[in-house]
Amino acid sequence: MKQPTEISQQPTKIRQQSTKIKICGLTNHQDIKAAVNNSVDALGFILAESPRQVSITQARELTASLPPFIARVAVVVNPDQSRLDEIIASRIFTAIQFHGSEDPSIFRDIPLQTIKAISISDQSDLKEVTKYQGQADYLLFDTKVGSQTGGTGKSFDWSLLASKELNQNYILAGGLGPANINAALDRLQPAAVDLNSRLEAAPGRKDPELIRETVDIIKSYNAGNALNSNSPINN
Repeated sequence: MKQPTEISQQPTKIRQQSTKIKICGLTNHQDIKAAVNNSVDALGFILAESPRQVSITQARELTASLPPFIARVAVVVNPDQSRLDEIIASRIFTAIQFHGSEDPSIFRDIPLQTIKAISISDQSDLKEVTKYQGQADYLLFDTKVGSQTGGTGKSFDWSLLASKELNQNYILAGGLGPANINAALDRLQPAAVDLNSRLEAAPGRKDPELIRETVDIIKSYNAGNALNSNSPINN
């Protein structure tokens, strides 16, 4: 497993560093420009079947002029080895995010950072944490609605995750936007948040104002935490 660098924090419930920001489901230059202009940390490109799907060729063209410090994440579902080899050989991506029922051994030899999504509808879904914890560099918690395991625009019951003891950095996803992002950060203090459908004007087309508004809330939250951590009361 690679040493996490792009998205990091102290162990769960001992958070000190700023929450990082990933915007996923990007399909066009306009949305990427809006994300970059708002200083997000990572961009996600969905290579699996989705209304937001892009090809590796399209992802190459979309990322050609990105600043080097922005992480580029390939999102896949149950990829076979040839697909993984293709993604790695493209040299486009800095991380691969898995949204299927992949065997934990798949993460062992991947030379990029790895993110394993766990989709949640009820308490029973958290058993997947034991299966994947410590195998991928990060766990990502998203919302499951029926057979749909991402891009639902809905949030899961955060109390399920708040009561779970984790010893690994994680990313929070699932219906996050300007209306609920501050509450999510207050409740869970994730290492990073993954934003998608709640920032859209239509599937695959982001609203730049929603990007700006949501990112501003996260930055304000981070700034407040930085001030609190430097307070003499906390020292």
